[in-house]
Amino acid sequence: MWRSVASNALTLFVVLLVVAAGILTWGRNQFAGPGPLTEAICLKVERGASLASVSRMLEAQGAISDARIFRIGAEYADRADQLKFGSYLLPPGAAMAEVLNILTAGGQSTCGREVNFRIGVTGADVVVRELDPATNAYVEVVKFDPAAEAVPAAYLAATEDGDPRWRVTLAEGVTSWMVVDALQRAEFLSGEIANVPSEGSLAPDSYEVERGADRAALVAEMQARQARILADLWAARAPGLPYEGPEEALIMASIIEKETGVAEERRRVASVFVNRLRDGMRLQTDPTVIYGLTNGEGVLGRGLRQTELRRVTPYNTYVIDGLPPTPIANPGRLSIEAALDPETTDYLFFVADGSGGHAFAETLAEHNANVARWREIEAEQSRQRPEAASP
Repeated sequence: MWRSVASNALTLFVVLLVVAAGILTWGRNQFAGPGPLTEAICLKVERGASLASVSRMLEAQGAISDARIFRIGAEYADRADQLKFGSYLLPPGAAMAEVLNILTAGGQSTCGREVNFRIGVTGADVVVRELDPATNAYVEVVKFDPAAEAVPAAYLAATEDGDPRWRVTLAEGVTSWMVVDALQRAEFLSGEIANVPSEGSLAPDSYEVERGADRAALVAEMQARQARILADLWAARAPGLPYEGPEEALIMASIIEKETGVAEERRRVASVFVNRLRDGMRLQTDPTVIYGLTNGEGVLGRGLRQTELRRVTPYNTYVIDGLPPTPIANPGRLSIEAALDPETTDYLFFVADGSGGHAFAETLAEHNANVARWREIEAEQSRQRPEAASP
């Protein structure tokens, strides 16, 4: 009798093990296999949200098949307490494991509504846009110039509904005065900026902020980011550069930034100025002259006059030797890289070539020929403008 009981108990135990193994295998397949989403959705995770609430929301929106399996998988992966708040794009068919990775990886939000306060070299604007999960493309909701118009009602409605993300973006080549002037008009920020930071010390980049963030703290973050970039690139600089320290490299980078917007030719432009410094030639670059006239407070808005090219200022590289005393803008990483790793060339001159880039020359005769071609292009463009404007 006892043998029969023991045998039956053992059989039941084996059956239970098989069933448990089957359930475990099924659960793993559910967690790792394709999910039920038929089209992308944007999922918002609130700050401080629990794994239980997020798993229920995922199940309710059809992103996962079973909230309990999702929670068990998150626990097993030791990521149950690593949820990051934000808005995240979940693609069609995303497995629970992929959803968990998306919600715990962190970084910038990938969908939802976004307010981007963009500071450019000619002004600032505010753009509110929203990602359409179906097309994975942003749709502009409203756009306005905070310096030229009152805050529109559409902006207020768009920012009060849905708790959007907030972002401040600095374009390469903006001056520190422009940044401070624009930030004072960002109504979603708070606090005051006591002083305009030193020129060149702010990193052109995109900064995700929260509504009510302190302006001075944001500027400090911009400065810290630029300092790290400069330190890292200075440590990896090419040998034999004619700079006494990283600040001079930053000055050169700002000149390169203002001279070309073509990423591929930044290192070539850098080679021209480095060659001139090595040969004891004056840099003779218009952007430094302009900075000496404006102090970085806005744009000149016209061409330079001959009297201005002859006027003695600390920034007029037509009359001073070497570099100007400070940067003339806030250069981006690519321009700093170019200043610290220029191409090896014999170029001493360059001029616009009509394509958005420049023609480079080793001799004055070659340069004069390039200038003549550029004058012809300018004249042709001038002749075509009235024709293009006519009906």
